Amino acid sequence: MVTKLMTYHRRPSATTASAAPGTVTATSSASDWGLLLIRLTFGLLMAGHGAQKLFGIFGGTGLAKTGKGFAALGYQPGKLFAVIGGLSEFLGGLGLALGLLTPLAAAALIGVMVNAMATVTGAHGLWETDGGVEYSVCIAVVALGVTATGPGRLTVDRFFRWGTGGWPQAAFALGLGGIAAAITLSL
Repeated sequence: MVTKLMTYHRRPSATTASAAPGTVTATSSASDWGLLLIRLTFGLLMAGHGAQKLFGIFGGTGLAKTGKGFAALGYQPGKLFAVIGGLSEFLGGLGLALGLLTPLAAAALIGVMVNAMATVTGAHGLWETDGGVEYSVCIAVVALGVTATGPGRLTVDRFFRWGTGGWPQAAFALGLGGIAAAITLSL
């Protein structure tokens, strides 16, 4: 009975069999569609968040006011760091939504969130209701998780080696995001 159960769970099906990187199969699994849903929702919301800073749309304050806010946090020149932060959120979000250069997109979002935690939310504890790091942690972890698992088959990255996800891709995203955050915080 145990042998039958183990054999059954190891047998790949047409919708769950792993395709070689760079190949497209006719079927997609629920996990591919689930990853697409996560990527689109999360990525487009992050792109919108960046667009608020850069363009002043979706109720955002735009680059001039965002730059003043960054300057008040100690980032000099504030407008330059507002552009960097806004572009990181905008392009990182679009990259995750499309599944395009997923490790780089995740690194951009992780770097911005580490900075947000270090300069704005870290002093307020965990929960968002107290102004804490909860939101920033969730963003960084989702970006890292998508990179580790891979963006799925319904993605531009399916044609590239990093499109399958894995430890190296996750380590790259976390390392690059951390290094970028450390450099930014040291300036």
